[in-house]
Amino acid sequence: MKKLLILLLACALAGPALARPLLVAAASDLGYCIDELVAAYRKTAPDVEPKVSLGASGNFYAQIRNGAPFEVFLSADMDYPRQLGKLGVADGATLMPYAIGRIALWSLDPQIDPARGLAALVADARVKRVAIANPVTAPYGRAAKAALVRDGLWDKVQPKLVIGENIAQTAQFVQTGNAQVGIVSFATLHATKLKGVGRHALVPLSGLAPIEQGVIVTKAGTGNPHAAGFVRFLASNEARAILARNGFSVPPGAAE
Repeated sequence: MKKLLILLLACALAGPALARPLLVAAASDLGYCIDELVAAYRKTAPDVEPKVSLGASGNFYAQIRNGAPFEVFLSADMDYPRQLGKLGVADGATLMPYAIGRIALWSLDPQIDPARGLAALVADARVKRVAIANPVTAPYGRAAKAALVRDGLWDKVQPKLVIGENIAQTAQFVQTGNAQVGIVSFATLHATKLKGVGRHALVPLSGLAPIEQGVIVTKAGTGNPHAAGFVRFLASNEARAILARNGFSVPPGAAE
């Protein structure tokens, strides 16, 4: 009996170590809900342990293109994963939209009202610095630039811009007072520590492409069945409910 108990204890202790890792690269706007998504997925696949890295989608695109071993890529747009598929470093057949984002004006300054819209970034003399994510590498930064260009404000706002590497750093600029206003993802404002903090207003969608976010299994992940399993999970009712609670819209179509 003693030997049996020792054996059972050894198996129990070894269990977590046997969980297969799944290397996931995820856009920063998912930082406030990715842990919840991972925990929900692990209930269906306890033998896998996703290891998530957060960052700018463009940076992950470059890393995966150059051989980084990420097995699943959750981008803040569709273009980066689509390009990886075309380059043969990801499985194009697995590409799927998993969420649709929005951008919002956000400020902690009680004298600045985001409801006045983007034009106030120029018209309000109290706005000295405006934070956006890098338009070159961060899809939400690209969306912010597109909105400013649409409204004829880009050239006038540029001298005030503070550029974040990703959307999380952009929000930090507003939190720390390094910018009076930020153009951030709506999902960011659903984070527990940010919900109800300051004031925000959604940027109108007219004339802007939707921020459709895509996921894909990379070449490194094609040999790991859990990579495709995680992608399928993102289309489930449970995953969609988590995303919706965290400020995302979900793509049309029936959940699996």
